[in-house]
Amino acid sequence: MTNFTTKDLEQLKEHGIAPETVEKQLERFRTGFPYLHIEAPASVDNGILIVDDELAEDALECWKDFLNEGGDVLKFVPASGAASRMFKDMFAFVNGSEDTPAAGSPAAQIIDNLDRLAFHKELDETCHRLYGEGYKALREAGRYKDIIGAIILPEGMNYGALPKAVLTFHAYPDGTTRTALEEQLAEGAAYAAGRGGKVRLHFTVSADHMDLFKKKLAETVPAMEERLGVRYDISLSVQKPSTDTIASTPNNEPFRKDDGSLVFRPGGHGALIENLSDIDATVVFIKNIDNVVADSHRGDTVRYKKILGGVLLLVQNEIEDHLKALNEEYEESEDLEEAVLAATDFVEDTLCIRSNKLSMTEPLQERWKELNRLLKRPTRVCGMVRNEGEPGGGPYLAWSTDGTTLAPQILESTQIDLSKPENKSMMSTATHFNPVDLVCYLKNKDGKAYNLREFVDPATGFISEKSLGGRDLRALELPGLWNGAMSDWNTVFVEVPASTFNPVKTVCDLLRPAHQ
Repeated sequence: MTNFTTKDLEQLKEHGIAPETVEKQLERFRTGFPYLHIEAPASVDNGILIVDDELAEDALECWKDFLNEGGDVLKFVPASGAASRMFKDMFAFVNGSEDTPAAGSPAAQIIDNLDRLAFHKELDETCHRLYGEGYKALREAGRYKDIIGAIILPEGMNYGALPKAVLTFHAYPDGTTRTALEEQLAEGAAYAAGRGGKVRLHFTVSADHMDLFKKKLAETVPAMEERLGVRYDISLSVQKPSTDTIASTPNNEPFRKDDGSLVFRPGGHGALIENLSDIDATVVFIKNIDNVVADSHRGDTVRYKKILGGVLLLVQNEIEDHLKALNEEYEESEDLEEAVLAATDFVEDTLCIRSNKLSMTEPLQERWKELNRLLKRPTRVCGMVRNEGEPGGGPYLAWSTDGTTLAPQILESTQIDLSKPENKSMMSTATHFNPVDLVCYLKNKDGKAYNLREFVDPATGFISEKSLGGRDLRALELPGLWNGAMSDWNTVFVEVPASTFNPVKTVCDLLRPAHQ
């Protein structure tokens, strides 16, 4: 047990963190997180659903009916990250010793393609303000660092410190431009507008950027509502301080600053399960802020978002039908046996779950109990893209940490023991990766929201090595939002085309065709 000082306890109270929680985190530093036992990577032959014409038609019709009948839908967008990583190479050039970027380097690509960046007019105005000349004149004079500095530094456009949401991503023929935030609004209107044209969106933002988000929304929402013929209902939230995690020393003791105070760090995107759990919505789409395209490239994205939503509703309807059959009052045990067998087939064939407790050697009542447990859970349908070299976690069939249940899971490489040749082989032959394209059903058949905290596997976080003030520390990240935080959900993987995945991880990604 850690002997917390009075000052420590005050800090914990300010964060809303119980001492017992910190004790568990420190113990996790000592024990580490167990690797998951993977059975196989999910594939179109084993766990990933292919959308044929018949399924597409059924799903699209189901989604259309859901919206027309006043279906309760919301788009949830994690948007709290700053764009510093997006401009990492630009900072390296500005702070480096060379005045000319190396041929083919990211900085050189940007310098050569300034006219193709949607924010080039703002950049030109900024260069005039800072240096009395536009970027073209500066480029001709070889003042490359001044140009890049005008983009990323505080005295310029400050893009290196702003959240991605408010960066200008796309330019349009009529002379207008849109930020990532505005493109999320436009996309939401295309597939999540309910009866009366109401579009609900929720953005998770950094507390430091809350005022900036509110200002941007106030500036842009009225015009977009008029242009698109919709009404936006937008809410914002911040990551809760209670989801921060304690930092530890290399010896797994609480890391302290020079003044003796404890150090806490954000718990990663898995902390957002709290924000998601606070949302009052039946169907929720989840998509990262930077995965957007311009209007002319949005066709596949909108079509497949509707298909994923429709597949979710079709699966959910089957879940509720089986729950109804399982829980009717039967006069004959044979009728219950029939319902149990039908539900077992659905769980195994559609949800791709194998549970030891559904074995035919188990008593009927035990199988009935397990089916109720498995079906009374949140459901998610996840779009999966074929591997084409993009980074990201992947879809696997993995055993639960207690070894009783095999189910579809989205895993990161940190969760897989790569010292085992068979695991390394499975990773190398995986056919799909996770683009973070989810749609979730968060309420039971009676319309009551699930407590999403109950479906997190706490043994699926990870530990990373960091430093503060030149001293090494260990940081603990909570189970990822679409990884261990949704470990105990029902999951269906659906193949979606690569054209639906267009993230902007670096500024050079804005030069790709989908962003032009």
